[in-house]
Amino acid sequence: MGHVFLFLIGFGLAVTGGVTIIAYMNFLPAGLSWHDYFIFISGRLECYFFPLGILIMGAILHRYQN
Repeated sequence: MGHVFLFLIGFGLAVTGGVTIIAYMNFLPAGLSWHDYFIFISGRLECYFFPLGILIMGAILHRYQN
């Protein structure tokens, strides 16, 4: 049961971070370049939830398969 809970936490973090990254793409039509966009999202804490969630889900799936 703990594996499922940790997987769902990872999934929630990945969704939260992914939605935030996509939402910040609305700055691109306002005149930001792709370079400025990546610099901006690299400084935002909530954008780090996406790779963290992917890592948690990957670790749980790898551990569950073994």
